[in-house]
Amino acid sequence: MNEPLAERIRPKTLDDYISQQHLIGKNGALTQHIKRGIIPSLIFWGPPGIGKTTLANIIAQESKRPFYTLSAISSGVKDVRDVIAKAKQSGGLFTEKNPILFIDEIHRFSKSQQDSLLGAVEKGWVTLIGATTENPSFEVIPALLSRCQVYILNSFSKSDLEELLERALHKDEFISKKKIEIKETEALLRVSGGDARKLLNIFELVVNSENEPITITNDMVLSKIQKNTVLYDKTGEQHYDIISAFIKSIRGSDPNAAVYWLARMIEGGEDAKFIARRLLILASEDIGNANPTALIMANNTFQAVNIIGFPESRIILSQCVVYLATSPKSNASYEAIGKAQALVRETGDLSIPLHLRNAPTKLMKELDYGKNYKYAHSYENNFIEQEFFPDEVKGTKLFEPGNNARENNLRDFLKNRWKTKYDY
Repeated sequence: MNEPLAERIRPKTLDDYISQQHLIGKNGALTQHIKRGIIPSLIFWGPPGIGKTTLANIIAQESKRPFYTLSAISSGVKDVRDVIAKAKQSGGLFTEKNPILFIDEIHRFSKSQQDSLLGAVEKGWVTLIGATTENPSFEVIPALLSRCQVYILNSFSKSDLEELLERALHKDEFISKKKIEIKETEALLRVSGGDARKLLNIFELVVNSENEPITITNDMVLSKIQKNTVLYDKTGEQHYDIISAFIKSIRGSDPNAAVYWLARMIEGGEDAKFIARRLLILASEDIGNANPTALIMANNTFQAVNIIGFPESRIILSQCVVYLATSPKSNASYEAIGKAQALVRETGDLSIPLHLRNAPTKLMKELDYGKNYKYAHSYENNFIEQEFFPDEVKGTKLFEPGNNARENNLRDFLKNRWKTKYDY
């Protein structure tokens, strides 16, 4: 029994696959592709342990295609070219059954390694399926990204994870022979951090360390796991809990705690780009126009750590963290776009007012496109009151400035401009 539990009960068919119904359900985005066997090049993006590799294997099996796999951690350009050469021989050119090349952790491939895939994907020698835990917009080169469809895999729900445990309990050839009662699942789910592979491996560790009959409780799980887990797991619960504590410390204007959590991540081997990317988001979400320079600072930090790397990047990250933590805060822009998106989802595609439409042709002008539009620069102070919303939602106020020096100035500016339409 050398094979881990997660491997032993890995789903082999779509019917056995748990979750991701938005992709493989009755009306899933991938369902028809898989049924027809016409698979485009794909990138699966999502947290670790949610079935990216499994889904790639199932797609290859269901579409009856040769399947090749590479890990970006251990493969170089030569490995990529060797696999592509084998794939060309096994699949032939421009056939519906061209081989699938699966690359795990494709975000770890360098630019030159990703470049080496372009010709094979473009010419149809292989169908590429890449898996990544990082945002492909940042980590995959544009030329390769444009040749792939990106699909997001969602985290498992509590019921999904409990279903996995039940499957292990009743269907695994070894576990099913033991006398096991799962009385409580909260600790197992919490320690796994939503990672199905980790959940099953922890469950197996706990089961194998106990004599039968075995009763799984939260206290029993925690007592076993605390002796067997590392301080910082870059793909597990610690990863997400520490980044959460880090962000909340900066949002809460505590540079001392923020630098402490930064140090925890650095000492744990966290990727500098991951940290810098979160600072970039925070600079807009939590500081915004209370201090617009924060976004510039965070962006420069992101660029700098890409060039420099550790150990020197720790200094740049620390400078940015202290700056953001001690900056005035506002989530007004974050709130505004949230309200705007909710309004769009509620009201749909409302008609664009005629005076706001573009009129590049004579016909459009005859249809009154652009008629009665008032050009702001033709008026005093470069402003004239007019309606920019569709009629159905006119007068809606989505942006509420925060209570800080800079945004109080913005509020005064808007009050002076919009004296009747909005209540500022």
